[in-house]
Order: sequence, then C-alpha cells, then structure tokens
Amino acid sequence: MFFAAVLLTALGLLGAGYVWVQSPLALSAPVVDVSIAPGASARQVANALTQAGVQANPSLLYGWFRLSGQSRAIQAGSYEIEAGSTPHSLLRKLVEGDQALRTVTLVEGWNFRQVREALRKAAHLQSETTSLSSQALMAQLGRPGVHPEGRFFPDTYTYAKGSSDLAVLQRALRAMDQQLEAAWSLRNPQVPLKTPEDALVLASIIEKETGKTSDQPLISAVFNNRLLIGMRLQTDPTVIYGLGESFDGNLRRADLLADTAYNTYTREGLPPSPISMPGKAALLAAVQPAASKALYFVARGDGSSEFSESLDAHNRAVNKYQRGQ
Repeated sequence: MFFAAVLLTALGLLGAGYVWVQSPLALSAPVVDVSIAPGASARQVANALTQAGVQANPSLLYGWFRLSGQSRAIQAGSYEIEAGSTPHSLLRKLVEGDQALRTVTLVEGWNFRQVREALRKAAHLQSETTSLSSQALMAQLGRPGVHPEGRFFPDTYTYAKGSSDLAVLQRALRAMDQQLEAAWSLRNPQVPLKTPEDALVLASIIEKETGKTSDQPLISAVFNNRLLIGMRLQTDPTVIYGLGESFDGNLRRADLLADTAYNTYTREGLPPSPISMPGKAALLAAVQPAASKALYFVARGDGSSEFSESLDAHNRAVNKYQRGQ
C-alpha cells in the first residue's frame, strides 16, 4: 500500500513536471531580453532568466536544465524570450544558440562618415567607437596609422543584440582584406597597378564613377590606360572627396582648379587613399579592365557611359549627351 502511494506520488510529480515543461512561461513583457555570460553555470542562467523577466521559480528552471542533461550545452549570448515560450522551447533556444540577431548594411560607394553613421543608428548595437577619432578607431582595430577610408567591405552584417560596433567593423575589415587579396590574385599582369593598395584606391574611384556594374571594366580601362601613359585621371569623385564636408553638392570649375591631395585634375597618378568602399565587382574591374583603348568617358544620362579613344570623339559625345547638341 505504501509502495503504491509512493508510486502514485512519483507519477503525479512526473506528470506535473511534464505539464510544466510544456506550458507557456509567464513573462514580465511581451518580449524579454536576457544576456547569458560566457561560462555561466546552469544556476546562474536560471537566475539571469528570472531577473530579466521570466516569471518562474529559478530553482525549477535550474532543476529542469540539470534533469535534461543539457545544462552544460547552454551557450552564451543575447536572447529574446517571446510570449508562448515553454521551459522546453526556452532550453532548446539556449542550447542551439538561437540568439536575437539584427543586421546592418554597409553600402557600396559609401565613405567612412556614412559607415559610422549607419553603425550609430543600428538597432541594439553597442557603440564603443562614437568618441574615438578615426585614427584611434583604426588603432583599436589593429591598424594604427592606416586611413580608414575604403578599408571595410560593403555587405549586410548580422550581429547579436548588444554586440559591439567595433566587432562589426572588425568583420568588415577582414572581409575587405579577403576580397582585395582574392581580386589581386586575379589581376591582369599588364595593369600598371603596383600593389593591392593601388587596386583598392582605383576600385574606390570606379565605384563612385558608375552604378552600372557592366560599365565598371570599361571605366577601369580608361583609368588604367591613363596611368600607363602618365595622363591625369581627371575624375570628379576624387575632387569631391578632397573637398570633404564643405562640398555643397555643386562641383564648380574653381574646385577643379584648387589643388588638394585628392585633386586628380591638378595631380598625376592615384590619390593617396581610397575615396569610398568598393564592392567585389569594382575590385575585380580595377585589376581586370576591359580590352579597350578608351581614354575618355561621359555619362549618357541613363546610368551608362559613352567611351571614346580620342579627345575629338569625346567632345562630340559631351555635346550629344551633356549639351544636347
């Protein structure tokens, strides 16, 4: 009789435990955010969950984690616990590392000011760089003395809530290193570019000169051809970059004549640094220009460009597409 009573009690407890494990947990808000620190014990995880707003007895959660045999598999990270979550689904989320993720997109052709602004506005991204100068930021990334422009690969980056903007920049920096190395390994040996740095600078100009990917190898051909014969690049985007925040959207003749380190109308060769973030297509175009003898191009007004081998042909194209003659 006593054994039967004990057995019934045990079965009752097991049944109640099963029901609890499969029942929705009460939350203090529709979505509860919780951060699990690296190396946290199962008891610490249970306490963190209840302190964050999971309204359950931490001892029960701890007991469930231990009883499941998966307490040591819980992963550190930032999690969102949503309404309807059960102890069973909660543990699965923690074990699978199903973190609360957000994304930030860095766009091809952006300058570094725009990159920093995008990171500043990114949801739930912890800012560790806001107070840092560009020089201090690059030092934090392990690149002291390196100009930040063009060093980060434009892409969409996923991050856990509460992640550092410095970590996102580190990933973008490594991605650009990898993309540049891959492009440089495929370069045409006849291009006059001497280093991967040259390729990055030229790619950044190509990126700003056209949004039409199919025209990028031809744009590259013009600039590579000019570099080969010692002709100035004479490209407006470098002049605009040199003007910095003083540029008001209207490029004047006086701007083209005002000498700066980035004025390719007054100075020969490539500017001293990239002027934007080039994408993969622009990087490849820089080192694999089209087989063309063109030295000039002009926008047609539809996003594409007209390419010419002689100044006379270029002037006719300018009259046609820019002056309507």
